Formats: sequence, structure tokens, C-alpha cells
Amino acid sequence: MFRRRDGADVEVLIGHMGGPFFARKDSGAWSIPKGEYEPELEDARAAASREFHEELGLFVPPGDWIPLGDVRYGSGKGKKTVTVWAVEGDLDPADVVPGTFEMEWPPRSGRMASFPEIDRADWFDLATAHDKLGTGQRPFLDRLRDYLGQA
Repeated sequence: MFRRRDGADVEVLIGHMGGPFFARKDSGAWSIPKGEYEPELEDARAAASREFHEELGLFVPPGDWIPLGDVRYGSGKGKKTVTVWAVEGDLDPADVVPGTFEMEWPPRSGRMASFPEIDRADWFDLATAHDKLGTGQRPFLDRLRDYLGQA
């Protein structure tokens, strides 16, 4: 999601990844709301809307979906393709009610713990968001900037 401040400056909404691995990190620890889907069972755009809702607890506002294409990142078996759209809208990050995930924590303890998928969300200008996002997602900001004709 993106919004225009004062009619010109663009800000994007991104979320800080939840869980113990990112708790003390900032740069590279934020993400575009996203998730996995089965292409044979669900349309990518429908999955994007569903994942936005699951991660933030909010619905995508009505508006035009701007396709920002695909990026493939990661390494080895962890390599993934992410498809992103941008939608103009506005929401208060205080309204976010994140979904949760479970993992064994501490490692090798045999205990399962629940963590928020994102522990906070916020609006950032494109340059700041570029620094906060993981490297693999940064091309989407450049594509949004190009689409909107931003310098």
C-alpha cells in the first residue's frame, strides 16, 4: 500500500518482521506484506489480498491494483518468487492486528512459542523504506517510483 503526502511525497506501508530473529534488527528486517499460495488453487492477486489481511488484520482498500511484477530472491532451496501489486490507500498502523505463527523457541527446547507475523507496521518515504526492506524486495520500490514518475 502507498499513499501520497501533501499531494506529492510517496510513502509505503511496510511491516517489521515478528519473532525472535528480528526483534533487535531494523535495517533489512522489514517486509512488504506477503505470503505463500498454491498457483493451481488460488489466483496470485487474490492471494495477495488474503495475505495482506492475514498479516495486518486489515482489508486492502478499494482502488486500482498496480502490478509491480515479480522478483526472485533467496538462495538454494530457499529461493522464492514474489509477485507484488501496489494499491493507493491510507490506514493507521495502530489499527494493525497481526496474524501469528508458531515455532520452536528457544531452539532445540521442544517448546513451541507463538509470535506475530509482524510486530509493527509503519509508513516510510521510499528512500527510508529502501533501507529498511530486505534486499530482495527493494526492486519493488524502484518500480513503484518509476510507475508514479517520482524522481
